Amino acid sequence: MSNHAFLLANYVPGDTLLHRAPLWLKFLLVVGCGLASFLIVDWAASAAALAVLSVVFLLGGAGLSRLMRAVRPVLPVLLVIGVFQWWQLGGPTAARIVLNVLVCIVAASILTATTPVQRLLDGVASLARPFRRLGADPERFALTIAIMLRSIPFIAGAYGDVRDAARARGLERNPRALILPVFITTVAFARQTGEALAARGLGEAETGTGAEGHGEPAPPTAGHVLP
Repeated sequence: MSNHAFLLANYVPGDTLLHRAPLWLKFLLVVGCGLASFLIVDWAASAAALAVLSVVFLLGGAGLSRLMRAVRPVLPVLLVIGVFQWWQLGGPTAARIVLNVLVCIVAASILTATTPVQRLLDGVASLARPFRRLGADPERFALTIAIMLRSIPFIAGAYGDVRDAARARGLERNPRALILPVFITTVAFARQTGEALAARGLGEAETGTGAEGHGEPAPPTAGHVLP
């Protein structure tokens, strides 16, 4: 796939202060920016926060081009949201909403650009560990996040490739020429992922005990069909 656009920046190896910062501190940055997006009521404050976070991102050694690649996929959606909010609530409110969304995206990109994926997944599993007493499986939760991080760029790339192929044949306005190939590619990717997990013994249901005391396989779960 040639078009792997994704909403967040990919990890950039480095030894900056941000790379060495504790994972919990970067998690707090993301959570804090998410909460601040509901509390900030002045578009100028949102713009200042976005500027500061952009500088922090650049200090992590990721570069301006990588920041733009992380933000670019959401710009069309933000444009629509901004126009609608401007029509409904006025320019300042529309600017504040759009800027607050960008603040959250840049904060999350700081986390993903300065943290290796495996370390990030280990942190997610650690955060989910207190929920084990409620029946949650932290490792499976982290595996789900890993599959999601791998699947979204793949699906985005599949759509980009299909769109380019349809445009080359003059079919860019034909919904069937766009949707059907992406659907088939996505299903094939899901099946391949499920087979890869099964081959490694991951995502399998645990063995239960039948009514007669004999071990019987537990009912199949969604992990047998979907990644």
